[in-house]
Amino acid sequence: MHARRRLLKALLPALLGLVLAAGAAQAAPKKVVLVINGTLGDKSFFDSAQHGLQMIKAKYGDAVQTRTIEMGYDQSKWSPTMEDVAAQDWDLIICGTYQMPDILTPVAEEHPERNFMIFDATIDYSKGQHKNIYSVTYKQNEASYLAGVMAQGMVKAGAIPSAQGTVLGFLGGMDIPVINDFLVGYTAGAESVDPAAKIAVSYAGSFSDAAKGKELALAQYRSGAGIGFNVAGQTGLGQLAAAKDMGRLAIGVDSDQEAIFRKTDPATADKVVTSVLKRIDVTLLRAVDLLEQGKLPVGHSEALGLKENAVGIVDNAVYERLVPAEVRAQVKQAEADIATGKITVPTAFGMTTAQLGALRAKVRP
Repeated sequence: MHARRRLLKALLPALLGLVLAAGAAQAAPKKVVLVINGTLGDKSFFDSAQHGLQMIKAKYGDAVQTRTIEMGYDQSKWSPTMEDVAAQDWDLIICGTYQMPDILTPVAEEHPERNFMIFDATIDYSKGQHKNIYSVTYKQNEASYLAGVMAQGMVKAGAIPSAQGTVLGFLGGMDIPVINDFLVGYTAGAESVDPAAKIAVSYAGSFSDAAKGKELALAQYRSGAGIGFNVAGQTGLGQLAAAKDMGRLAIGVDSDQEAIFRKTDPATADKVVTSVLKRIDVTLLRAVDLLEQGKLPVGHSEALGLKENAVGIVDNAVYERLVPAEVRAQVKQAEADIATGKITVPTAFGMTTAQLGALRAKVRP
C-alpha cells in the first residue's frame, strides 16, 4: 500500500505536466495569414481585407495570431511567396482576386495539411479536388443595382444640376467578368428608374494607375457625366481626385471611401455620395469564426450577397444630405426586394462578349 502511494506521488508531477501540456496545446492560438497580391493603401479592396484582420484581432485577441504579407504587383513573385507561406505552420492562408486561383491551386495541392481561403474568385471543384480550399464570391451586381437606382434617381430628381451632366459614369479597372458584374448591376438599377439611362463606360487596364484613372474620369465628367462610379482599386482614386477637381460627384467602391478621406481630404470626401461595399472584412471574420468552430467549408464555394450582408451601399451624412428622401426610399425598397428575391439582378457571369457589348452600346451616351 505504501509502495503504491510512493509510486503515485512520484508519478504525480509527470502526470500533471502531461495535463498542463495537453491544455496548453489545446489552447494554442490559431494562426491566420492574409497574402495580398498587391499593396495596402488602395483605400478600397485590399484595405477592406486588412480591416477584416483587424476585426479578427479585436474579437479574438491573442487567441488568433494574424499577419499580412504584401506581395506587390510583380506577378513573378506571387508563386514563390505562396509556396514559402504554405511551408509554414499557418492554420488558414487567405488570398484574393481573380488573378490568384492559378497561383493558389497547385500550392494547395502540395500542402493538403493546410487550410486555404480565396475571396472574390472562383475555384473549380467539379473533379472533386481542392478539398482544402474555401472560396467566396460576391454578388456585387446586387449592391451596384442600388447604386444605379440612387445615381439615376438623383439625375431624375434634379439633385444633380443638369449643367453638370445627366449621364452616369463607370470606370472599371479591367474589362473582366467581376468588374463587368458591377456594370451590369449598375445599369439594371439605373434603367429601373429610367429605361433611357445613359452610362459612359471606360476601362483603365490597371488596378494600380491612379493617374490613368483620373485622366479617364476627367474625360467622362467633361463629356457630361454628373456622377461617376469607380471600380478600379488604386486606379479608382484618380476618379475621386477628378471629382474633386471638377466639382462633380462620385461613388466609391469596396470600402467606405467617404469615411477614409474625411479627416485627410474633406473636399474629396464631400464628393463621395456613397460607396458600393464588398464586405471582404466581414467575410474574413466569418471565415475565422467558422475555423474556430471547426466548420470552415473547405472544398466548397459560397456566393454571398445582400441577404448575407456581404455587399451593400453606405448610408452616411453625405448620402443623407445629397440624395433626396424619395430616392433614398427607392433604394431601400430595391434592397428589400433583392434580399427577398422579388428582384433578380442580372449578372455579367455567363454573358457572352456580344451580349455585354450590346448592353454597353445600348447605354452609350
